[in-house]
Amino acid sequence: MSKLISRRRIAAFGVVLALASTGIAVAYWTGGGSGSGSATVGTSGNVTLTGTIGAGLAPGTDVPVALTAANATTSDIFVGTVRLVSISVDGAHATCDTDDFSMADVAQGHQVPAGATAEALPVDGSLVFAESGVSQDACKGATLTLTLSSN
Repeated sequence: MSKLISRRRIAAFGVVLALASTGIAVAYWTGGGSGSGSATVGTSGNVTLTGTIGAGLAPGTDVPVALTAANATTSDIFVGTVRLVSISVDGAHATCDTDDFSMADVAQGHQVPAGATAEALPVDGSLVFAESGVSQDACKGATLTLTLSSN
């Protein structure tokens, strides 16, 4: 009789185990749900870059250019690298050779906050006035306008 009770216990345990694993499998594979969500995506825009040239620019020298960025949008804008696109001079100095001026690209890696009016960029540029070997008097007293771009 002891063997019969043991066999019944083993059989009962097997049935309980089978039912438990079925319940687990059903609980694992059964599921459902629904939902919704919404978000507002930021807008893209441009920053306005300004370069302020330090004093003392003369042939064969370079001076720092303090760079700032204004961001009129409602989203932050990332400024990666600032590049000098071109240089122009005022009308009174139209014969000044702007090819004598250069500025290397300036890596910034800076986030300009939304609504910033004059955010100082972390790295200054350096404007170079190359010595050409000929008279560069046409550039004396000229007002330079830098055209800059970023990213």
